[in-house]
Amino acid sequence: MILVTGAGGKTGQTLLGQLARREMAARALVHRSSDVDAAMRAGAREALAGDFRSEADLEAAMQGVDAVYHICPNMHPEEVRIGQAVLQAAKNAGVSHFIYHSVLHPQVSRMPHHWNKMLVEEMIFESGLPFTILQPCAYMQNMLGYWKGIISDGVYALPYPVETRISVVDLEDVAEAAARVLTAPGHNAAIYELAGPQALSQAETAALLGEALGREVRAEQIDRGDWARQVRAAGMADYAVNTLLAMFTYYERFGFEGNSNALGWLLGRPAHTLTHFIHRVIAGG
Repeated sequence: MILVTGAGGKTGQTLLGQLARREMAARALVHRSSDVDAAMRAGAREALAGDFRSEADLEAAMQGVDAVYHICPNMHPEEVRIGQAVLQAAKNAGVSHFIYHSVLHPQVSRMPHHWNKMLVEEMIFESGLPFTILQPCAYMQNMLGYWKGIISDGVYALPYPVETRISVVDLEDVAEAAARVLTAPGHNAAIYELAGPQALSQAETAALLGEALGREVRAEQIDRGDWARQVRAAGMADYAVNTLLAMFTYYERFGFEGNSNALGWLLGRPAHTLTHFIHRVIAGG
């Protein structure tokens, strides 16, 4: 049995689907009861809701588990505390493989959510558990949050300069690589950087969108203050807003690039390009 924590989000649900296709039994741990049904539909054999900081809830989730794939809720202010609790529960349960869903370049202290993952990675090293760490970059799927503006206005609007060069990766590739790590031997003590094959500027990304859609699409920088006011009004928590603002500032100054070799090796094929992803979205896949 494989336990997938944080399985209520898109990463966990995509991984559950990959495991189900391999006929691997997975238990999903979600934070809200309302996410249990979605986890089951995604492919979980079992699903339960619990507090990731609760010793009793984690103990129940770990019963009969061989491996843990730990995903912390995105930009959670208590990521380090949660990581510590999940690690301790895994040790208590005698888990044979602990896989951590980290992030590309966690050692960047200017981005607080990256640095918190670095601290969790350090705790994993010290835990004594057999481990694998996966470090994906931003998902191509994040583009779907801008899709309405892309389709209706031909504008790909971003809170950093259009020249900013960023690596992105297809979540389907990440989940497939994670499933391979979970179901095949030889990955103990490995740290894998998971990036797509292109580090594109946002202007280049817009050009690829326009080419696939058959219309002009332009990248446009939006004011970060305006962005912050909009997402706060939509209910985003202050910690998440401030963390993302720090990330956007870092992107503007330094970009964010990774290498696709490790992902291609894990998949046994080249990682998907952004054009492949865009055409899949257009086709409804």
